[in-house]
This record gives sequence, C-alpha cells and structure tokens, in this order.
Amino acid sequence: MPAKLSAAKRQRQNSTRRLRNRAVRSRMRTVIRSFVDSLDGEQAQAVERLGDAVRAVDRAAAKGVVHPRAAARYKRRLAGRLRRRFTAP
Repeated sequence: MPAKLSAAKRQRQNSTRRLRNRAVRSRMRTVIRSFVDSLDGEQAQAVERLGDAVRAVDRAAAKGVVHPRAAARYKRRLAGRLRRRFTAP
C-alpha cells in the first residue's frame, strides 16, 4: 500500500495504462498472426491482411505501445515476407 496519495494515484494510473497497452499489443500481435497465416492462401487476401497489420502496428506506435522505429521494423519485415512469398525466385 502506497504511503502517499500521489503514489496511490500513480499506481492506479499505471495499472490502467498497463491494461490498455496490453490490449493494444495483443490486438497488434493477433492481426500480425492473421497476416502470417494468410500467406498460405491467395495473394489478394494476404495483401488485405498486410494492410490490417500495418494499421494495427501504426496504431500501437501512435499510442506509444511500441517505439516508432520498432513499428517501422515490423512493417518492413511483414512486407518482405509478402514479397518473398508471392514473387518468382
């Protein structure tokens, strides 16, 4: 139990933010997993899922859940997976 009122408030704020950040991060990872699973299917569906994944990553970066450079890395790697999967060797 915090000794000061300000510490108690910070504890409440941190708890709320942790839950919100966890939800945003979980949603981002779910959408990314959905994109990776779609790579086994048709190209059009994979491209659509890539757009969803990029939006989720951008949203997480905008909310401060992931660092902007980490978001750029995620997007670059996802786009690379799509490109490698559907281009001729």
